[in-house]
Amino acid sequence: MVNKKENSIAPLFTKDNYLWMGIGAVIIALGMFLMSGGKNADPKVFDYKVVYSTTRVTIAPILVILGLLVEVYAIFKKPKQA
Repeated sequence: MVNKKENSIAPLFTKDNYLWMGIGAVIIALGMFLMSGGKNADPKVFDYKVVYSTTRVTIAPILVILGLLVEVYAIFKKPKQA
């Protein structure tokens, strides 16, 4: 009979990896929410300041890219050796 400890495979991700993945997902969701923005008071009038605001065009994409980098870090992070 084979011992179970010899055949067991270590889990691919640890609790720490999942924590970082969650943080990355929240950052990406925040970026997507900011990118969606608001709405014009009058839908027939094009408001340049609302559509091309700094939040939508600059901050939101930076947050999405930052969240993706956190996700890559979470995937490649090695578990601490005990």
